[in-house]
Amino acid sequence: MTFPEKTYPEAGPVSLAANITLYEPTRALINGDIASDLVSFEFAGLKNAHSGFKDMLRRNRFDISEMAIATFLQAHEFGKPFSLLPVVVLGRFQHHCIGYNIERHPNMTPADLPGKTVGVRSYTQTTGLWIRGILQNEYGVDPDSVTWLCFDQPHLEEYTDPPSVIRGDPAKDPVNMLLDGEVDAAILGMNMPKDPRVRTLIENPHEAALDWHKRERFVPPNHYVIVPNALCDQRPDLVREVWRMLVKSRAAATPEGSIDPWPVGIAANRKALEAAIRFATQQHMITKPITVEELFHPLIRDIAP
Repeated sequence: MTFPEKTYPEAGPVSLAANITLYEPTRALINGDIASDLVSFEFAGLKNAHSGFKDMLRRNRFDISEMAIATFLQAHEFGKPFSLLPVVVLGRFQHHCIGYNIERHPNMTPADLPGKTVGVRSYTQTTGLWIRGILQNEYGVDPDSVTWLCFDQPHLEEYTDPPSVIRGDPAKDPVNMLLDGEVDAAILGMNMPKDPRVRTLIENPHEAALDWHKRERFVPPNHYVIVPNALCDQRPDLVREVWRMLVKSRAAATPEGSIDPWPVGIAANRKALEAAIRFATQQHMITKPITVEELFHPLIRDIAP
């Protein structure tokens, strides 16, 4: 689907429609702690940024939007006129985000997944991208050997889920299905229930994640920020100012511990983006690998090296 390119004022201050939600790296921005004479934001006020992803990618509703990296890689493949701003607003280790019900499987491991059914909100959600990538590349689990029971449609109308995906009853959700023993496992992210029946599929996930980080040297990013290419072309001064504000907001946030989950700049995000591209290709989210540089408008490559 195509949509008309936006036209921005040739000069002067501009108010930008923004789909950005509250995380530590965006807190100062959303609270208005960062002043600008050039840019102001009309925040969408959505509880979850992913609720606005379809409007951004299908209707160009926002001038700046938080965006899941898995979804953005698909948008890039389908020629959507947007570019990535390389600042992570949501990033976390993912090893703990898949669980199973011990009443159905007393001692399940990743090696048991082939032939099983795993519930997940959407095949293309970014937590699923990272979990499947970890399972395939660390534990030898081919994603195509697993049935993925999904509930939400992809954000991109042009994309069709792979044959390993089946649709769940819309009246249910993966959390309840896991608790009721209707699926073998589920990818739940922040929705993982605190229930004694639920155990993480990857044993000692915190230690496994730290070991993985020692080798891979990045924290898996979930959400970045994107802008329309038209904004980069027509008003590079606005994009430079938006970047300054995002970086300043990120600088006001303090990570817990010594590992930074919110890196800034292309170089600092290169390993994570290369892994996301590799995993997305393996999992049929995109049809061919691309270079990291292709994700960025030339202006952004200049201001955020």
